[in-house]
Parts: sequence; C-alpha cells; structure tokens
Amino acid sequence: MNYNFRSYNPKQLYLLPPSLDDWLPQDHLARFISETVDQMDLSALITAYRSNGQGSAAYHPAMMVKILLYAYCMGIPSSRKIAKALVDDVAFRWLAAGNFPDFRTISEFRKRHLRALQDLFPQILLLCKASGLVKAGIIALDGTKVKANASLSRNKTYEQLSKQEKRLKEKLEALLEQAEKTDQEEDRLYGSKRGDELPEDLSTAEKRLAKIKEAKKYLEQEARKKAEAKKSKESHKKHGRKSQKPDDTVKPEAKVNMTDSESRIQKTSKGYIQGYNAQAVATENQIVIACDVVNEANDIHQLKPMLEQAQQNLSEIDVYAKTVLADAGYCSDDNLEYLESKDEINALVSTRKEQEMRKAESGSKNIRHRSDRYKAMDRNLQNPVSRYIYGFRKRIIEPVFGQMKHCQGFSGFLLRGLEKVKNEFTLWCSAHNILKLYRYGDRKTAI
Repeated sequence: MNYNFRSYNPKQLYLLPPSLDDWLPQDHLARFISETVDQMDLSALITAYRSNGQGSAAYHPAMMVKILLYAYCMGIPSSRKIAKALVDDVAFRWLAAGNFPDFRTISEFRKRHLRALQDLFPQILLLCKASGLVKAGIIALDGTKVKANASLSRNKTYEQLSKQEKRLKEKLEALLEQAEKTDQEEDRLYGSKRGDELPEDLSTAEKRLAKIKEAKKYLEQEARKKAEAKKSKESHKKHGRKSQKPDDTVKPEAKVNMTDSESRIQKTSKGYIQGYNAQAVATENQIVIACDVVNEANDIHQLKPMLEQAQQNLSEIDVYAKTVLADAGYCSDDNLEYLESKDEINALVSTRKEQEMRKAESGSKNIRHRSDRYKAMDRNLQNPVSRYIYGFRKRIIEPVFGQMKHCQGFSGFLLRGLEKVKNEFTLWCSAHNILKLYRYGDRKTAI
C-alpha cells in the first residue's frame, strides 16, 4: 500500500535552533500585549527590586506583567492555572520566552506589586485615547455584584461569636488544666520535657479563639465608625435640639464573615452571594475610565466618587465628558444637588426603578413622593432627545460587565480584603481595555 502522509517523527531533531518568534501568528493577542507592555513605564515595579546585583536573580517584571495581563484577558487568573499554561500553552510560553515561574512566584508577584500594577490602568487608558477609542462625549456608570473569596455559610452574628468565644475559653481552660496534669505526670515518669510542646487540640482552639476575637473586634470597630459618622452628621445640623451621643455598641444580630470580614452579603438577580459591589464608568466605546470596589450593597453613595475619579482620569489625557448617564440606583436628592453644581456636564439619572416606571405608565398613584429635584430630572427625561441619549446607557456600561464576566471569565475575586479586591478589579479592567484596544486595531486593519 502506498499511503501519502506528511512526515511525522516526534523524535526528529532540529538542524537549526527553533525561533520563538515562529511560534505565534503576527496578529496574535499575546504579541499585542507584549508590544503594549513594552511601551509602558514599569519603573515602579523595577525599582522595587535590589539594584546591587546581590541575591538570586528575579524574573523580569515586564515578563510577569505580560503573562498576568494575558491570563486575565483569557479568563485564567489563578496562579496555578497560569503556571500550568506556561508549560502547556504556546502563547504563554512565547510571552515567558522559555521561563517557567511556579505558581507561588506568580501569586507572590501579584500580591507584592498590586499597588504598582494599578499604574498600568492610566497608561492603557492613554493608549486607548491615542487610538481614538476615548473621546469627549457620553459616559455611563453602573455597579455589579461580584462574589468574594468567601462563603455565605461563614457569616456569624456578634451574639454567635460571643457564645463561641465563651465555649472556647472554657474548653481552653479545661485543656490547659489537663495539659498541666499530663506534664506533671510525665515529668514524674520520664523527667523534664522541653516545655514548649503544644497539644493539637489546644493549638486548634487557640487559633479559633484568635479568629473569633479578630471578627468581634472588626464588628466593634464598624459600630464605632457608624457612631462617629452619625455624630458628624448631627453636628452639621444648624437647628433643633442637641443630639444625644450616638450608640456605638454592637447589635447582637450584626454579622461578619469569618473568611473575608470586609465582604458583605449582596443581593443579585439570582439570589444572595457573599461579595462586593464593583463600580465602573465607561465611554461610548465601552472603555473603562474609572473603577472601584465597595462593600455597600447599594450604589447611592458611589455617584460622586466615581464621577470625580472619571473626570480626573480623563483630564490627565486631555479628554472631557459632556454627558453622564446613571440608573435609578444612583438617584438621591443629595446626588441630584451635586450634579446641579457640575455646570460642565449634563447629567441624566433615572428617577424611578423599573417597577415605578411601569406604575407611572399605567397611571398608578402609588408612587413615592418626590422632591423638586426629582421632578425636574423626571421632566428632563421625558424630553425625546434626553430619552434617546439616556438609551445609550444600556449600550455603554452594561455590556462591559457582561464581557468581563462571560468572555473574560470574571466570576469572582481571588484575593480577600477590600483594598486587595480594589486592586484586583483594576487589573480586570486593564485587561478589558487591552482587549478593546486589540479588537479595535483588528477592525481598523479590516477597514
């Protein structure tokens, strides 16, 4: 038989050394990320290392940034999965140029340089502006609930913690008493021990007690913060009776998560999660220009800080927004008053939740009382031009979260603690913007 097959010899040796550059197509995303990072200022990362040449050689920060950004673009932020991809995936191997940092090295690099990695966001934003993706015009903001690296079942009330603390203290006392008796008996039989051994039960109980004390302390601090905030608010009142000292005692039903104390129970369309509220502001081309993470369930207090961050970031690249769009979650009398003071920007904020909109359209009178600012914004939104412009909100900001969650695989945070998840979300938004920049370049080439 004379079969006509291409040559196949897995043990065939190369006559010339292979070139890494031949491994990927010229228009591959990995190449684009490599070229993009090469244009960035990584001095904040580089100067964090020793400059005297002593110690073990570290992996180059540029390489680590490239593989991290590519991993977030591909939806595999896990350090273990990245380490595996560096062996199995051609694009990762090309980016790492034959280096194979293990998962601990990758994880440690991300943790150590989280704040410095935030510097990538404005640099990518500047590249987006240079490509024509960020222009003066309409911006929109919204929030989405994101799962924390913690379980709902790990929530405990202050009352439950107090009861557990009492039981553990009693158990510790009994264990210590038993350990003392055992030591005395063993000393009598075998002579003195070193004296620093710790029974396993005792060690476990002490760790659990320390964790409970830490959780209770967090709830007590939160109660004090709320009391101080209330006192500050009361002090701004010009009239009325002198306010009483705010109560800073912790309510028995106050809850804290034992895994991530700063995460909160968040309601979503699919039920409740233990998570955070991720905020973003985007342009008409769905470029994220500002991002943050809070643990408040609603969006009311996020309009001012998010708009100020967006305006600051845009001003640094010499771009200015003309119109801001937001849904009813951001509508409050204080927010509308704040927006009235922003003469340079036109704000369209929905004054009604969808349920109320349906009631209004059906002529129902069961609608909450509204201030003059609500009524003025409501009238503005009835204008055909304003309604048309407000319709852009769903096309601007909502797809951003959809793309990040369903295309990039952003299903939840890996890190714990509010400050860390803020930085992690910035990394996700940086990857989102890089993907937009990459795909926009493809469209320009096609045109």
